[in-house]
Amino acid sequence: MKILVLGGYGLIGLSITKALLAAGHEVTGLGRSVRKGEAAAPDATWIGRDLSHMTEAEDWTHVLTGIDVVVNAAGVLQDGMNDRVMAVQRDAVRAMAAACNPAGVRQIVQISAPGVSESSDTVFYRSKAEGDAAVKASGVNWVIFRPGLVLSPQAYGGTALLRQLAAVPLLQPVMLADADIRTVHVDDVAASVVRAVAEALTGVDADLLTSEPTRLEDLILSIRSWLGFASPKAVIRAPYFLGAFTARLGDLAGWLGWRPALRTTSLKVLGKGVTGNADQWPVRRLSETLQALPSTVQERTYARTALLYPFLLLILSAFWIVSGIIGWAQQVPAMAVFGPDVPEGAAKAFVLGGAVADIAIGAALLIRPLTRPAALAAVLVSLAYLAGSAVLAPHLWADPLGPMVKVFPAIALSLTVWTLTEAR
Repeated sequence: MKILVLGGYGLIGLSITKALLAAGHEVTGLGRSVRKGEAAAPDATWIGRDLSHMTEAEDWTHVLTGIDVVVNAAGVLQDGMNDRVMAVQRDAVRAMAAACNPAGVRQIVQISAPGVSESSDTVFYRSKAEGDAAVKASGVNWVIFRPGLVLSPQAYGGTALLRQLAAVPLLQPVMLADADIRTVHVDDVAASVVRAVAEALTGVDADLLTSEPTRLEDLILSIRSWLGFASPKAVIRAPYFLGAFTARLGDLAGWLGWRPALRTTSLKVLGKGVTGNADQWPVRRLSETLQALPSTVQERTYARTALLYPFLLLILSAFWIVSGIIGWAQQVPAMAVFGPDVPEGAAKAFVLGGAVADIAIGAALLIRPLTRPAALAAVLVSLAYLAGSAVLAPHLWADPLGPMVKVFPAIALSLTVWTLTEAR
């Protein structure tokens, strides 16, 4: 069959795409980037579209031509620079559902979440519930699967957050320790979709999650053990206000283009627990899920670097911004560094220009679409400072405080941030 997978290279969508291809179906994936889709699943056909711009039925007419089944695995946790929850999870789904019947689509498989409600206090749950209602009212066969906390070889969202927390050395911080968090292996979700398509199921609304209760603290410790990290010397139960403050910082980061795992929405979801009816559609147990996931040096390296990355980025940004502010505020002493051979006007231009460049680089590092260019600019400007000092102020290289020698670690940190900055 010809199947369209929305969010086809995402955490859940990629596993569904690959499982459907393995089952012999002709798969078209839809995502924001054709390049990323082709890299992740080259055997699928890819359409580059942003679902937040597909909110009218006519936007789907061409996309749905010849399609037998639509699988919606797209999702947005919270509004941000490039994310609009209602547009993606309600408006686009309503438009798609309305366009399916006229286009001859036979079945819609919707990936939702357990416990969603149109009266929820989170936009994420409300939008999912309204999207589910639109799918049920579409007039075509429908299946809705509601996965718990998805564990996957890929590390996005909740999976990434668990790995980062598990990588904390010596101690194990945890918040909402007693929250009941049920998990599901991403391949179980994909297998459920393949079965729903193969058997032409309809009217199925099933939670996909483990049957055994799992406290969040125990889940994190299980992840820690699975990764091969040493048992913590102590478990530190962090107060809720600290998590709420961190989540607010995550919200701010979202408006700068980042997608941190811990934001207000994820904190609320974890606080309520991730539970449901495990008897509707049995999946493997947590222990079996962790056994099936790879646990190699790559997973441990990711967990550590993901934990450190925000600190590396903030330190690098602060270094450039503070350097620029100091240079601007201390213009006269900074100009004196050049000595009497450099005209005053030129020295002032160098100082002020450098200060502005430093502040601009530091600020740009914090904005996700600009982070990698800014890190590269930091390297180039640092090299320019080294070359300029060798010509205009060579005495700085012999300064006992080593101001020029310290540029090299700054270059190394900039290259580290440039290398580690990646997006889905």
